[in-house]
Amino acid sequence: MLDDPAMVHDSALLYGKVYIGPGASIWPNVVTRAEVYEIRIGARSNIQDFVMIHVGNSTPTIVGEDCSITHHVTLHGCEIGDRCLIGINATIMDGAKIGANSIVAGHSIVTENAEFPENAIIAGVPARQVGTRDCSAANLKNAQFYEMNARNYAEGRDLLSPEQTNALAKIFGAK
Repeated sequence: MLDDPAMVHDSALLYGKVYIGPGASIWPNVVTRAEVYEIRIGARSNIQDFVMIHVGNSTPTIVGEDCSITHHVTLHGCEIGDRCLIGINATIMDGAKIGANSIVAGHSIVTENAEFPENAIIAGVPARQVGTRDCSAANLKNAQFYEMNARNYAEGRDLLSPEQTNALAKIFGAK
């Protein structure tokens, strides 16, 4: 079900019971498959190029609000809390839970049923918690950037306007 997403790219393939929340964006070559359980993408979350999302043998895949699921990530029957960033080429497996405001480093593999608290910095193969930091502000800013880009692309614009560039500078604290 599409619930007013910012953009769903024409090359994305969404199969089964998939919910895409308001302001969320689905980028080129994303594939989702939900044959048994559902896939839910929360409001304003971005699912970037070449992400694969599938459900687990006994678990849905849930992505919270204001998340960035970056390029080439695999999500398989897992739960991602609000305001998380999942790094390039990370894999998160069945039953795993990532707490809100967390970051999973690129190329990490979060194994089946692993659970991490809020504000976790997660890295490695297999992934483990390597630090604690509230990443909510930075992760929210990244999600805002992607929502702005997605809305532009949906309207046929591939460059930010000067006003948007100024707004992003304020969001990211640039002078």
